[in-house]
Amino acid sequence: MFIPILKRFVREGGLRVIDAAGRSHAVGDGSPPRATIRLTSKRLEYTLILNPSLSVGEAFMEGTLQVEDGTLYDFLDVLARNFDNVGRLPWLAFIERVGRGLKQYNPVGKAQHNVAHHYDLSAQLYDIFLDRDRQYSCAYFRSADDSLETAQENKKRHIAGKLLLDRPGLKVLDIGSGWGGLALHIAEHSDADVTGVTLSTEQYRMSSSRATAAGLGDRVRFHLRDYREEPARYDRIVSVGMFEHVGKRNYAEFFAKLRDLLTDDGVALVHAIGYSDTPAPINPFIRKYIFPGADLPSLSEVFAVVERSGLWVTDVEILRLHYAETLRHWRERFMARRDEVVRLYDDRFCRMWEFYLVLCEIGFRRRTNMVFQMQLTKRVDALPITRDYMIDWERGNRARG
Repeated sequence: MFIPILKRFVREGGLRVIDAAGRSHAVGDGSPPRATIRLTSKRLEYTLILNPSLSVGEAFMEGTLQVEDGTLYDFLDVLARNFDNVGRLPWLAFIERVGRGLKQYNPVGKAQHNVAHHYDLSAQLYDIFLDRDRQYSCAYFRSADDSLETAQENKKRHIAGKLLLDRPGLKVLDIGSGWGGLALHIAEHSDADVTGVTLSTEQYRMSSSRATAAGLGDRVRFHLRDYREEPARYDRIVSVGMFEHVGKRNYAEFFAKLRDLLTDDGVALVHAIGYSDTPAPINPFIRKYIFPGADLPSLSEVFAVVERSGLWVTDVEILRLHYAETLRHWRERFMARRDEVVRLYDDRFCRMWEFYLVLCEIGFRRRTNMVFQMQLTKRVDALPITRDYMIDWERGNRARG
């Protein structure tokens, strides 16, 4: 049953499937990319039909779906190139439609638990595949030859340029401050006083230590705190890679709190992953095993909420393939040192993370994933009327190294 259905779905690319009985089946037109997979369980052939968005990843993670020729990337690339054929399979189209109505809810206590699931993993794991500054979000590649380190520095500079940091004594809030790299970058390149909030115990410890070591403890501090519990007001607010964890049911609460935290002439910048098409839930494998509580917005969802919040959207930029390149660097680094990850965890964990990294990269290359940077103010006249100040900041700071 599974093979005939797969043949209806996969029209482009070369996929060979070896079923649980050892029979080999050719699927697709044989064009690149090509991969061979083996299914080691008869039961799996039915499981894959019912909810492939979840069960393909689970089967690879558990080792019951094995890639024997080509790579996991090739296999998922074949599936992604044929995704538009889902409409030919009524029950899969139905699952897609039902999923669009799901809205993640993340109250304060649950949000901290969800963050700990991912960000409080071993520090050694993140050292293996991230850049030296531990930037765990989309880098900004000015050139195809940029290293990951260079591209992540570009990203921080690009974001800082949108915050208009030229006034002395600005108070800046970093919501979801990670390991502290962006907050420290802002303090090093401006006169700003920076506060970071995170829900990860490990990130809080490291970022606080980094601020002290950099001699910036008087102007940069971090709190283990939910942004909803932040009491002060700020001239500038930045949030990078955190909005994905807010949950669709909490979007109105997020932008209302952003408005309340901003001074009257304040500026905010939200950097997040989203969809370029209609609203949909995040991939169920990612939600279940990698980022519990996560959800991705379409811009239509975000704009609708911002319109009711009393905030101005003063600038939007869409980063298309930058995250695909970031994920490629992470995947290559992770796989090059896979043996170290096995020693930290086990083979199952490695397969889970390999699937996560490949799936996300494919999403940005073949599907509708993108990154948006949305600038917000409370007043229409809070910023210059042209974007020259952003470019001037980037060029000036790049020249100074």
